[in-house]
Amino acid sequence: MDVDAFVAAHNAEWRRLEQLVNRGTRKLQGAEIDELVELYQRAATHLSVVRSSSPEPALVGRLSSLVARGRAAVTGSHAPMWRDVTRFLTVSFPAMAYRARWWWLGSAVICNLISLVLAIWVARNPEVQASLLSPSEIRQLVDHDFANYYTDHAAGAFAFQVWVNNAWVAAQALIFGILLGIPTILVLLNLQLNLGIEAGLMFANGKGTIFLGLILPHGLLELTSVYLASAAGLRLGWTVIDPGHRRRSHALAEEGRAAMSIALGLIGVLAVSGAIEGLVTGHVNTTWLRVGIGVFAEVVFLTYVITFGRRAVREGDIGDAEIVPDTAPVAA
Repeated sequence: MDVDAFVAAHNAEWRRLEQLVNRGTRKLQGAEIDELVELYQRAATHLSVVRSSSPEPALVGRLSSLVARGRAAVTGSHAPMWRDVTRFLTVSFPAMAYRARWWWLGSAVICNLISLVLAIWVARNPEVQASLLSPSEIRQLVDHDFANYYTDHAAGAFAFQVWVNNAWVAAQALIFGILLGIPTILVLLNLQLNLGIEAGLMFANGKGTIFLGLILPHGLLELTSVYLASAAGLRLGWTVIDPGHRRRSHALAEEGRAAMSIALGLIGVLAVSGAIEGLVTGHVNTTWLRVGIGVFAEVVFLTYVITFGRRAVREGDIGDAEIVPDTAPVAA
């Protein structure tokens, strides 16, 4: 291929493309945007031809730079990753969590009432306790197993194991919400039954203080996270039943993105609760300090969600990724 002839034939197009790119898409008219797209496509073809037929370094470099700039102008420029992360932490996750606050609060209240009622029932009825475990098994649980659970393994490995287990429970509660929320309810019910039974057995045997002293440090943040995941799952399931004024497909897409934002955010939150359970619950001997750490983590998390989430929602930003797409030029 004659490089000089090729350049002479197409140089005007390249210069015109460069002019349009330099002006920026916001300043272009509809016809100019169409021209920009067409010239970008031609330049990309020219680059391919030059690379395959006559890899002239200077020309390849010029066209590569021009095509890259043209692509950014046509397809939209992407924000740096740190901006995406910052937006997720300060807008997307807290906004989605805040929007689900009534489902979240409802899940927490109902679930804890179930555990409380069950715990009282178990604690006040020896026959119920006997139907659950033998006297020797109950004694082993309340005197040894419950407390030793937090110290039997290396702290770091235990924290990681707890994190993975809690993340799996939260994921089940969230993802299976698409099945009309029924599996989510079952996951919550199983969790609350176990909690209520253990609480009832511990209080019935005079170990209530130990129970609360070991559950509260990590349990506040852990259960809050599970209730938030469940809220997202239940919202998703209810959307299948009643999408409201939205088309069902659009509503499911919106709530699905909300659920995924919550899932990603909870990975970090559950990592914190897992670290507290692995490094604090079984290894800090002062009860008030253990519980204080758990309360502090809970207050920080709720304050974070309310502060950033409420602000985002008030400003009309619900955190949905679909409302902040990369900009791309379109003809008027």
